Amino acid sequence: MGRKVVIFAAGSRGDLQPCVALGRGLADRGDEVRVIASAAYEGLITGAGLGFRPLSIDPTRIVDSPEGQELLGGGRNPVRFLRGVKRIAAPLAERLLAEVTDGTDGSDLMLAPTLGFLGAHVAEHRGIPHALIHFQPSQPTGAFPHPFLPAVRHFGPYANRLTYEALDFVTWQLTRPFLNPWRTGRLKLEPLPLVGPGRDVRDAPVLCAFSQVLVPRPTDWAANVKVTGFWFLDQPHWEPPPELVSYLESGPPPVYVGFGSMRPADPEETTLKIRTALRLAGFRGVLQGDPATSEDDMLVVRDVPHSWLFPRMAAAVHHGGAGTTAESLRAGLPTLVCPFFGDQPYWADRVHALGAGPRPLPVKHLTVESLTSRLRDLVTTTRTTRTRDLATSLNAEDGVARACESLDLLQP
Repeated sequence: MGRKVVIFAAGSRGDLQPCVALGRGLADRGDEVRVIASAAYEGLITGAGLGFRPLSIDPTRIVDSPEGQELLGGGRNPVRFLRGVKRIAAPLAERLLAEVTDGTDGSDLMLAPTLGFLGAHVAEHRGIPHALIHFQPSQPTGAFPHPFLPAVRHFGPYANRLTYEALDFVTWQLTRPFLNPWRTGRLKLEPLPLVGPGRDVRDAPVLCAFSQVLVPRPTDWAANVKVTGFWFLDQPHWEPPPELVSYLESGPPPVYVGFGSMRPADPEETTLKIRTALRLAGFRGVLQGDPATSEDDMLVVRDVPHSWLFPRMAAAVHHGGAGTTAESLRAGLPTLVCPFFGDQPYWADRVHALGAGPRPLPVKHLTVESLTSRLRDLVTTTRTTRTRDLATSLNAEDGVARACESLDLLQP
């Protein structure tokens, strides 16, 4: 008999989609899978044949709020970012934590990201095993610093490892005011001390939902840390609208430009810069946004699966979310990353270091001149050869299967 597995996926679509892919893989092996996520993604989850429990918080609305836009302006400052998360999340915390608790009723196994170690708290309450999900390298190592603190890499292995512990500590100080009352009140657990969860929380199984092609496994990671490869969710039955098919057939492959759930400070001005730069560089475009703003050489689309669209593009320009980065490299696309915040600058640096794209262009520094220059350097024979090699390696992996195999030993 299969297990009752709960996956907590309280992020944007880029965080959710890999979780749905993993859930589908577990369900195919006989597990009953339930995903706790924003109600905005109910169709995607139930369409994959998975159970669903809604969160009343929509990450997209948070990003679009004034507070969310201020958060995006934090760039690579992790303390500013975490303080922003606290300011936004604190008023919603009691409701969110109640929804997470209720959503795990009857579960045998809990899977959740690292932030706040919510999965560990719930698993302790339920008396069930749990595993951590990492969408970017977040397990302490001396090989490189935490993606949020890249500048520390110049100070050596000890400082690198310290960045992970420092961020854990800061995160706990910001979340302790609402996590400890949840532990003692709803979960009936002892409060955790000032220093936060013990190191044993990181001894749980860790599923790194990224590829060693992009992140070579550090030698100091223990056996409980599994680098599985990316978790791709294909949608083979998706039918493209006729206008998209017609546009793609009417000329050479265009360049995709989209920033996911991220919003530039001035969307209209940024869009004008992008269209101007694409034309100066000699490219047609497929842009994310309002289809009503399409032009003859710029088709604007809303929600098109990257797994369908990217293989039909000449190159991609995007924000550098882990999922979007994986999809563009999987499709063999030369990729320019324009990061906003969080782990996006990390993935931008990895794409550039691997020879898959030019030097990153943070959105706040995007101008017509800078983007045109990057676009002209984007599609070259050398880079196209390199991205094809990367695509071959990524497509040879089955991250979902490896993750499922790693969870086989976690029986209730």
